[in-house]
Amino acid sequence: MLKQTFSACTFATLLFASHTALATTVQFQTVMGDFEVNLYDETTPETVANFLAYVEAGDYTQTFIHRSMPEFIIQGGGFAYDEQQEKAVEIDDRGSVVNEPVWSNRKGTIAMAKLGSDPNSATSEWFFNLKDNHANLDIQNGGFTVFGEVIGDGMEVVEAIAELPRFNLGGVYKNLPLRNYTADDAEAEEPVTPDHLVSITAIVVLDASPDTAADLDPVPNTLIDEAGKDADNSSSGSLSGWVLFLLASLGLTRLTRSRRV
Repeated sequence: MLKQTFSACTFATLLFASHTALATTVQFQTVMGDFEVNLYDETTPETVANFLAYVEAGDYTQTFIHRSMPEFIIQGGGFAYDEQQEKAVEIDDRGSVVNEPVWSNRKGTIAMAKLGSDPNSATSEWFFNLKDNHANLDIQNGGFTVFGEVIGDGMEVVEAIAELPRFNLGGVYKNLPLRNYTADDAEAEEPVTPDHLVSITAIVVLDASPDTAADLDPVPNTLIDEAGKDADNSSSGSLSGWVLFLLASLGLTRLTRSRRV
């Protein structure tokens, strides 16, 4: 499938066409509770514009968290439950967006998932960091683009989702968090319904002011710069030996868009 990156012209068009393209505060409305996320629209403009395009079109309505990995991430934005077909369906993506690894993957931040072999392949899927994942995700695959952070007491909802039992239903649902569903249900192959899924009923814009992130203090991604310098100094043009050793010794999990896992 051909992928088309967001150009500067595309972003300018979005800003001109809709005031909500300047939105920096959105609310995730879920069956586990609502929480707010402040977006970094000034420093990761392409990513925020891409995310808001899905929000404004209602593409995230009735999607669900399809991947939960304790002490790592929860991931969504890729699949919805179609009640007419009585099955999960992949949402249509709007083309890929250029990578913007400006900020560090720290606890409580939201970042874009992407293909393991292409830094500029993020489309609709995103994830929340459950802990500081910077040692891995700030340098892996060109660095994962952090484009906002959970504010207020919102992490209580995110962490409650992460505490749900997980089930391996195969394919992209190897770590699927479910509500009101037990190991006995899985053993009996009871069908999974919307009553079991961690559904996102909607993501809505709360504040379209372009300066709502002024008081935030995200951590810069400095590891990607160091990795780049080491790569420039390497005759092979690859990551330096200490970076490769770090990744191997920690046994860190790779993170990709679910459709290609």
